[in-house]
Amino acid sequence: MKMQFWSVGKVHEAYAKTGIEEFTKRLNNYFPADWLIINPPKNAGTLSEAELKKAEAVTILSQLQKDDHLVLLDERGKNLSSPELAQWIQQRANTGTKRIIFLIGGAFGVDERVSQRADMVWSLSRLVFPHMLVRLILAEQVYRACTILRNEKYHHS
Repeated sequence: MKMQFWSVGKVHEAYAKTGIEEFTKRLNNYFPADWLIINPPKNAGTLSEAELKKAEAVTILSQLQKDDHLVLLDERGKNLSSPELAQWIQQRANTGTKRIIFLIGGAFGVDERVSQRADMVWSLSRLVFPHMLVRLILAEQVYRACTILRNEKYHHS
């Protein structure tokens, strides 16, 4: 099973880049994992919020494959503990999921078409974080879940 982290926005900023890269590298010991940074449309500044979300949706949906398991990150989504996330990942692996896409939407969220396509909407917290911190937390939590699956010492309950 492959894991991909998709984020609408700019490249990793320096303050988070090292951590994101480190946890992604560690995660590759369990599952192949990488990042796709989806650039906003070139004319983003001239678009309304709805137009921007629609333009981003076209890019996102065009890159999804039919069998991809799409997890949309949203503060209104389902809350999971780290052990619950580990169990969820194991269930995906057991059912033969080929690719899990964890999606961090744009500054205004995602278009309804992307929300409807999502197989799960997951909340890291009810708090709203900057995209760079969400990327770092996401990579660390997925890595943590994998260490839980292998009963390794990283996670202390």
